[in-house]
Amino acid sequence: MSEVPPLVDFAEQKVESRVDDSLRAYLRSIAAIVWKDLAAEFRSRELIGAMLVFAALVILIFNFALELDIRTREAVTSGVLWVTFAFAGTLGLNRSMAIEKDRGCLDGLLLVPVDRSAIFFGKAIGNLFFMLIVEAIILPMYSVLYNVNLFQPGLILVILLGSIGYTAVGTLLASMAVQARTRDVLLPILLFPVLIPLLLAAVKASNGFLQGFEIVEIMPWVNIMIAYDVIFIAVAFMVFDYVVEE
Repeated sequence: MSEVPPLVDFAEQKVESRVDDSLRAYLRSIAAIVWKDLAAEFRSRELIGAMLVFAALVILIFNFALELDIRTREAVTSGVLWVTFAFAGTLGLNRSMAIEKDRGCLDGLLLVPVDRSAIFFGKAIGNLFFMLIVEAIILPMYSVLYNVNLFQPGLILVILLGSIGYTAVGTLLASMAVQARTRDVLLPILLFPVLIPLLLAAVKASNGFLQGFEIVEIMPWVNIMIAYDVIFIAVAFMVFDYVVEE
């Protein structure tokens, strides 16, 4: 009877060791997919270049179209920013998944003996990285053109939360739309209705920080963004395997 506890401890250690090995293998799979996307993009510069040119054009068009006073420009800044991020992000998502499909990389990834959710997280993190690069370039450009200080911690947090939710939902729906012939048209049709709660909360929270509202007035919108991110990341984790099945 005295030998039972050591055997139980040994079994528990074996289980914990297997769980740790599985987790490390899962994280390595995600890191490998992210590294693949980053390496391919830094060689070609197709994705970031297209997103950046599109976002810069939108910013310039709004700058010349909105001949407004400083106060009014501050009031429309949050809307202009998120319109720019949303459309540039959609272009990036379309291009990201189209490249995978056209080159046969997506089929190769699906044949790899790893959990399909690792493919989702790898692609989502890669898309998030590309989107953050574009946003990091657009923010100082916008600040110079519109004479508005956008480098506020609260606003940066809102942009990060919005980008996480956007890429999570966008990667899931882009994986679905890429199988269709009309993928360039289908993705925005599927994506924007789902993004309405996130974009509305992002615009309201961004405007609150830019206008100097009390944190009590801003936090409900930030909480909506956090809840949206958690819910849709969990949904994508559960359904991605079924989405990519033909």
